[in-house]
Amino acid sequence: MDLEVRHLRALCAIADTGSLHKAARALGVAQPTLSTQLRRIEQAVGGALFTRERTGCRPTPLGRALLGRARPLVAEMRALVTDTRAAAGRTADGTQLLIGSTASRALPGWLRRLRMRYPRTEPTLQMDVSPNALLRMVAEGQLDVAFVHEVEGSPLRFPAELRTRVLVEREPQFVALAADHPAAARRTVALTELADDRWMVDSTVDGEWDALSRVLRAAGLSPRVLHGDYLTAYTLVADGEVVTVSQPTTRPRPDTAVRPLVGDPIGVRLFLAARTEAELEAVYDDLSDAYWEVAREAPAYREWLAGRDRPGIGRPRSPLASAADTP
Repeated sequence: MDLEVRHLRALCAIADTGSLHKAARALGVAQPTLSTQLRRIEQAVGGALFTRERTGCRPTPLGRALLGRARPLVAEMRALVTDTRAAAGRTADGTQLLIGSTASRALPGWLRRLRMRYPRTEPTLQMDVSPNALLRMVAEGQLDVAFVHEVEGSPLRFPAELRTRVLVEREPQFVALAADHPAAARRTVALTELADDRWMVDSTVDGEWDALSRVLRAAGLSPRVLHGDYLTAYTLVADGEVVTVSQPTTRPRPDTAVRPLVGDPIGVRLFLAARTEAELEAVYDDLSDAYWEVAREAPAYREWLAGRDRPGIGRPRSPLASAADTP
């Protein structure tokens, strides 16, 4: 087996995160896949590169020696890819706008507005469940801007060079349940009304499972939990198999009800990140308009907003904030 750049990237990720689980998430692969890859690399070099301890993975002397040679190569390859993508993105009549985002119903309206505002620029979209991964891609020049969320109580890792602009300081997370669920008849749902339900959560989303488990424990609940993607979750919700956390802007469906939780125990902060203030300025207003458009189209969220001062929840604390100013 010959070592390739992807193998070196995997070794650097394990060393940087100190964990196979975290490294797998950062690389976008399953942990068993990464574990198998590490074993093959160690077989190829003829020795263990990491010691597995209760607190995580630490490089062995052989691992440190290899990492010392690998890091400059990985950095050089990253710079090469960044520069090549930037060159490929330029066209004769304009440029590409490289956008990253976690899931949001505002995306179609945002892209449509950007095409109208900048007809010579083609926006492209990179989706990822991990806000941390998208922020890292912006910092490395692989993306121009990222629209991400930060789950309350689970701070993201902000590269110091990024600038941010907050769209919504605290967006409440609602609950999705079957339309014929007894609690669906209520305007707001208490967690205790869902004590006998199975929950489903995508634990690959940064902070998602931690937030849900915290609020369930605070409510004295210990329900059965399934782990999977939210597309599958909504299918199971419609069949009455599970309930799940939902963005308040979720489009209404006849077989599903989306309701606020009593006390709004789960919240996220929505914001844009870019390397320069100019990049933020160029796309923020269109994103804001697209977001509030879909907010008005969601009956439960529209009603929730009606009794609140929208500017207080929908505007940043200051027009522009650096990553260092972000709690």
